[in-house]
Amino acid sequence: MLKSILYTLHTLVIGLWVIVITVVIGSLVILCSFFSRTGNVPHLMARFWANSILWVSRVKITVSGTEKLTPGGSYIYMPNHQSNADIPLLLGRLPVQFRWLAKAELFKIPLFGRAMRGVGYISIDRSNRKSAFESLARAARTIRDGTSVLIFPEGTRSRDGKLLPFKKGGFVLAVDSGVPIVPVIIRGTGDIIPKGNFMIRPAPVTMQILDPVETSDFTRKTKDALLERIRTILSENLENEPREAL
Repeated sequence: MLKSILYTLHTLVIGLWVIVITVVIGSLVILCSFFSRTGNVPHLMARFWANSILWVSRVKITVSGTEKLTPGGSYIYMPNHQSNADIPLLLGRLPVQFRWLAKAELFKIPLFGRAMRGVGYISIDRSNRKSAFESLARAARTIRDGTSVLIFPEGTRSRDGKLLPFKKGGFVLAVDSGVPIVPVIIRGTGDIIPKGNFMIRPAPVTMQILDPVETSDFTRKTKDALLERIRTILSENLENEPREAL
């Protein structure tokens, strides 16, 4: 009973902080977006927003594999998706500039959506096939210009931590842009905010960056083979603990 009360108070404090910091940082991001052509400074502000939420949530985080990334390299990051806590984790602790490839519904959230557009994030309207492919074409041009993108290949959160079926859009984007895919393993965020549960609990989290997978040998016709390769890599590594923590 006491633990439940403490978790409730903890959740209320975090919720209040999220509202305050989102209004403050979101406003600054929107303002900055009018002057930042690259979106890099707004992304750094978003990283501060994310790390502040992780700090107030008392989440212990271990990150490994950052040495596998080439500084300034362009990648498509593909993590598994366990809970809403994945968002601040990736924003705060993935030490690179990237832009989200996210469902269009998120861009309709007041302030948050405007801030996402200001940073240069790319919306995908999955209910409209033509719009979705136009969005992927814009994203491919952005990546070829040197900007990395992050996309959840499952498209939504998993309730039990097991991988859901992958959406094909990210792999169309990968073969069109020709840049490597970086699989990312997230463990533990499902214990912080399980899907369908709003209670927040402190829990240890690990984020493991795996070896980049080259995509230059794949085409739209063979994108399914690329999808299966990335799915196999994520699935096999989810079953194993990370070898090294940095």
